Amino acid sequence: MNGPPTPMFQPSVETRPREQLEALQLERMRRTLGLIRENAAYRKRLGRVDAEALRSAADWARLPFLTKEALRDAYPFQLCCAPRGTIQRVHMSSGTTGNPIVNPYTRADIAQWGEVMARCYAAAGVTSADIVQITPSFGLFTGGFGFHYGAERLGVMVIPAGAGRSAFQLKLMKDLGATVLAGIATYPLRLLEVAREERFDLRQLRLRVAILGSEMWSDDLRALIERELGVETFDIIGMTESGGPGLGIDCRAHDGIHVWEDHYYCEIVDPVTGALRPDGQEGELVLSTLTREGLPLVRYRTGDLTRVVSRDPCACGRTHLRLDRLRGRTDDMVIFKGVNFYPRQIESLVVGRAGLGHEYQVILERNPEGAERLRLLIEVTPDFDPQSLRGIERDFKDVLNLTPEVTVLKEGEIPRPQGKAVRVVDRRAAAG
Repeated sequence: MNGPPTPMFQPSVETRPREQLEALQLERMRRTLGLIRENAAYRKRLGRVDAEALRSAADWARLPFLTKEALRDAYPFQLCCAPRGTIQRVHMSSGTTGNPIVNPYTRADIAQWGEVMARCYAAAGVTSADIVQITPSFGLFTGGFGFHYGAERLGVMVIPAGAGRSAFQLKLMKDLGATVLAGIATYPLRLLEVAREERFDLRQLRLRVAILGSEMWSDDLRALIERELGVETFDIIGMTESGGPGLGIDCRAHDGIHVWEDHYYCEIVDPVTGALRPDGQEGELVLSTLTREGLPLVRYRTGDLTRVVSRDPCACGRTHLRLDRLRGRTDDMVIFKGVNFYPRQIESLVVGRAGLGHEYQVILERNPEGAERLRLLIEVTPDFDPQSLRGIERDFKDVLNLTPEVTVLKEGEIPRPQGKAVRVVDRRAAAG
């Protein structure tokens, strides 16, 4: 661990013995199935399921999967399992590839969200003496509100800054003494850029913790953020479908992400066959919610790739299972000339090199003759040595068996989107 174990938000729950956790999960699985039975569309999806006949998690694994497409097709409320009069809030996905996924929240759902987020803050060593600056947006996106509710439950002072205005964000951090940064994983990179542009001295900040998520981010990027901002980073996971951030987080041992098993049940399956994979083997995360009322999830295929690190107690004392950091998605794997790779692999080959900025982009396209080409856009700093391009090309060849066409740009030339970073742009279909 990087330091002594941190206080827990709910010690008796977070250290519950495994056999008690599993018994509680079974009880809540039955309750969830009873809730779903009141919704005709959901009941039809599951078929004839008797909640009382559920004897073990092995029985749960015989239920059908729920997919993202099914949730989109259910737009807006076909799979809602709470009476309309009890819905107090909705959040939703962006809906960039069809209908958005709408998640309705009851009062109990909002309380549950605050509870798991407070546990996440505590796991990161945050206490009521801290000041947290929340930089994800407040709105239909779940991020801002989740961080806000958890901080309030823990009694932490909140700066609800929201997204954008990075120069002002830095001013607020300095003037208000923020000690905790909450944001999407690549936002610290934007802060570092703005600090350089504004000649802002980062040593004026009191930040010590950064809780980051919503995007896949490599160990190399994590090391860069910790070094440049002087913080300890924590990887928080969650998604719109599960109710937002708070599904889990790594503690100060940084030995896997604790998933709060009294609220969520995790399975790892083969992405192709759907068969369960044993602990330690990477596969697709399948998630079930055990306490959500508005939109319960039963065996939801998240598309996220990870593995179970351990079900044994952690050095921090928590007993809930630990997943590996999310390493990619089943739908973001890129196939180029017969080679399969994930964007995070590119990041590990680029980030942290001397003379390179932290922004990069991969462009996949076809030349006029129809042959595929891979262009790597990188930004360089004034101390960049052009000879180092050979090292980049060599590493690409050694690790991925690919030979990119490298385009060198000045810092700031790669577009910065407001939200998640765009690492791969595939133009091959448009050219076909």
